[in-house]
Amino acid sequence: MGARTKARKRALDILFESELRGLETGATLEERRQTVAALNIYTVTLVEGVMAHRDEIDELLGSHSEGWPLDRMPAVDRNLLRIGVFELRYVDEVPDAVAMSEAVSLARELSTDGSPAFVNGLLAKIAGLAAPEPRPDQSNGCDEPKSPAPDSFEV
Repeated sequence: MGARTKARKRALDILFESELRGLETGATLEERRQTVAALNIYTVTLVEGVMAHRDEIDELLGSHSEGWPLDRMPAVDRNLLRIGVFELRYVDEVPDAVAMSEAVSLARELSTDGSPAFVNGLLAKIAGLAAPEPRPDQSNGCDEPKSPAPDSFEV
């Protein structure tokens, strides 16, 4: 398992635990910082990014998940999708296909039988949207949203 895959799983653990305990999104991050000798920086980036953009991420998920309001989704799927949307929208160095593949892989490993297809379909819809405009009043740990992909590539 690669370092970023482990970081995603640890970020999912932190987000899931916070929700399970009824705490604010990512509230257990500080506890992990105190108990884990070297918390992966990408784990921190993911958790802090989801925390900073949760309202926007949840709005995107809710408006594109046909028939599945956020509160009906399994908690693992909901938090995995939050990480996936954050990576799709705000982490330039991770290609969209990689972000989606990693989310589907974790859904296959940790959630229900139908979760991989659901996660893949919902992230694919969101990946097709235009990138958000940067807002100077928000920080996401990655400076600004991803730029939309060019329409064509020169070979």
